[in-house]
Order: sequence, then C-alpha cells, then structure tokens
Amino acid sequence: MPTYQLRNLTVRHLGAPASASAAPALQAISLTVQQGEQLALIGPSGAGKTTLLATLACAQRPAEGGFRAFGIDPWALRESARHRLRAHLFLAPQTPPLPPRQRVVTAVLAARLPQWSVWRALVSLFKPADPQAAWQALSRFNLGDKLYSRVDRLSGGERQRCGLARLLLSPAKALLVDEPLSALDPALSELTLATLRDEAAARGATLICSLHQVELALRHFPRIVALRNGRIEFDLPREQVTQQMIDALYQGEQTASAPAPDHEALAVKLGIGACL
Repeated sequence: MPTYQLRNLTVRHLGAPASASAAPALQAISLTVQQGEQLALIGPSGAGKTTLLATLACAQRPAEGGFRAFGIDPWALRESARHRLRAHLFLAPQTPPLPPRQRVVTAVLAARLPQWSVWRALVSLFKPADPQAAWQALSRFNLGDKLYSRVDRLSGGERQRCGLARLLLSPAKALLVDEPLSALDPALSELTLATLRDEAAARGATLICSLHQVELALRHFPRIVALRNGRIEFDLPREQVTQQMIDALYQGEQTASAPAPDHEALAVKLGIGACL
C-alpha cells in the first residue's frame, strides 16, 4: 500500500479565503509515494515545498483533489481518529519549536509523548524516562555531549540536530523533513542525510526531505521531485535529472546549489513539532 496518494491536489495558503484570486500554494499536484521510498523535494524559495510537507503531515487541509495517507482520507475521519493517524507521521520543521528553557534530553524524549500516559509524561519532565535512548539518538548527530544542556544554549545547527534526534525516537512510518541542513557545515550535512536515510531504511519508513542543496539531493536520494510556483515541474529518478532541468527550475533565482532560504513557515505556525 502506498504511503501517499495525491490526485490533482490544490492547497491554499494558510488563512487565505477560498475565493482568493491569488494562486494557491499548491495546484494540480499528483504524486504517489510507496512505503519505504526516499525522495527529495527541490525547488526555489516559495515553490511550495513546506506547504506540501505540512499537507502530507495532515497539518493542512487540501482545498480540492484527492489525498490519501496509508490508504485513508485523513479529512474524512473524526478528529480523534485523525490524531491517531498523525502518530504515524513525523514532521521535522526547519526551525524546531523546542522550549528554550527545557533540557535537551527532555526535548528529545518528547518524541515518545504519543506513546506515554499523561502521568509518565509529567514525571519525565523532572526525571527523564530513558536518557540512554536520548543520548544514543543525539550521538548519531554528533550531539551526545549536549544531553543535559538547556535548549537556549544550543547554536542554530545544534537545535536543528536536536529536533532530528527526536525523529530517531519516534515510531513514525513517514518521516517528513524540511530543510534540515540550513545551519550545518558540509561534513555535518553529509552525516545528517546519511543518518536520516539509514534510519528510514532500517525501519522501512518513507522519507521525504526538502532541500535547497541540489547536489546533495542528487547524491543522497534516488527520486527527485521538483516544485516551482506550486506545481510539480518534474518527478524523476536522479539519473534522469539533467543540468538543463535544474537551470530551468531555478531560472530567475540564485544558483541552484544555494538559493535563498525558504520562508514558508506553515509547520511552525501550526505548532507542528517532532511528535504529531
């Protein structure tokens, strides 16, 4: 069964009225993603990458078209059932909404909140339930020494990796990662993508990652989905992606290897963290 099936999907910008004359954030999106697939989303700033990830996380409701996750239309479910479905999804936003005064160990273990009772979650705030698991997750991103640091003492890149360490502790079957490399140096970028891919492969999870670094997308992901102006420009195996396609995709933008940062922030506005 596919993880996702999208047919002629239209998604409007958050808060935009249905009658708005402005172009939708996403339009005529048709996409099928099989369970266990790994793909990269690329495209210029404002292309719709973050909106697509928020839609896949069932955080934003489509305006038109068909959308199924794990064979189910999430928006035909009651809220309680949709919440249970979201437990199988993990959205890692570019800027993780981590409580600044919280310790890193607590922030990482928050990935397990959907599996815990309220009592266990409260106790873990004062005595972390499984610090060893948190340390192991952080260590895979070279961050093990920050286990008991406060979140507000972390650099931007460390905060990003702390958010990704949550992903390793979640039971999700679909891993949706938005621009995980924006604050990382080249060595950490390579390590981060390798860790994400290894984790997805080990648990048979689907991995969808938006990236501005086209060369890294082509090196690490077998399937490339390119967005521009809210539409899919191409959806191809990486071997079939040419430099001419990349140049056309980013025409009028900065160079394809380092476009301007994507300012879409739907996931953060909705309060979507690492444990949907």
